[in-house]
Amino acid sequence: MNSQYYSSLLIVFVSITIIAFSIFFIYTYYKKRQIERYSNLKFPKEYEDILQNIPLYKKLNSEDREKITHSILIFINTKKFIGVSLELNDEIKIVIAFHACLLLLHLENFNCYDNLSTILIYPNTVIAHQISSNGGIYTKGDFLLEGQSSSDTVVLSWNDAKKDAYHLNQNNVIIHEFAHEIDFLDGVADGTPPLPYSKYHEWAKVLSYDFNKLQSIAIKNRDWGKYKIIGEYAATNEAEFFAVVSERYFENPEQLKKNFHELYNELEDFYNIYDSKIQSKDIK
Repeated sequence: MNSQYYSSLLIVFVSITIIAFSIFFIYTYYKKRQIERYSNLKFPKEYEDILQNIPLYKKLNSEDREKITHSILIFINTKKFIGVSLELNDEIKIVIAFHACLLLLHLENFNCYDNLSTILIYPNTVIAHQISSNGGIYTKGDFLLEGQSSSDTVVLSWNDAKKDAYHLNQNNVIIHEFAHEIDFLDGVADGTPPLPYSKYHEWAKVLSYDFNKLQSIAIKNRDWGKYKIIGEYAATNEAEFFAVVSERYFENPEQLKKNFHELYNELEDFYNIYDSKIQSKDIK
């Protein structure tokens, strides 16, 4: 009887494995065909007109401009955009898709945010309610929310996103939230995105040093020096630090490189945008 039981159990296990493998194979095949179909679509002229107003797009060389248009078409056709008290249009979708795809432009082993399904867009900054606990004492409070992300949903304020997208300074809420999405890809938001094993040590050493230094300064709230460039919010935790310095890397790479050379090098080694790909001679 025990022999029959274990034989039946083995058959069930093998059957489940075969079914799971089949579902995975079908899903992978479907995703591949879907990506091929959308990437081969012609990029509409009206989409191109929108991109021409985005400063970071104008920095890209011709090869990268062509590459990112394919990524944008995949993104807008595989993600669900939902406007909350906001009528969606092409501008909203293209602006968000461009900045999301920019982060992945040269991350060859990353797919188009496979875990992400939905982008919620509010017209303005959202007032969010938060309950926190400290030593058993619960407090309630409101805070302004420009964006938020989880593994499958990104929330954005269009007013803030649009302002950041069309004016280079050092902040960009779209880049910030999609940096969180990249961070989520290994299953946990800890400020360390998926990296080759050989890269982890140097990444952890450089980013931990600057994060700990920033956090120490933020606690004292004085002697900010060059760390003022990164800002207090990045001291919240390692995940926020990675998202903020990703903003600085894309928005103001020269300043980041000048003041945080090692940090810049780690981000450049990961994103691979500026030193070898962006600001080519064929920029118009």
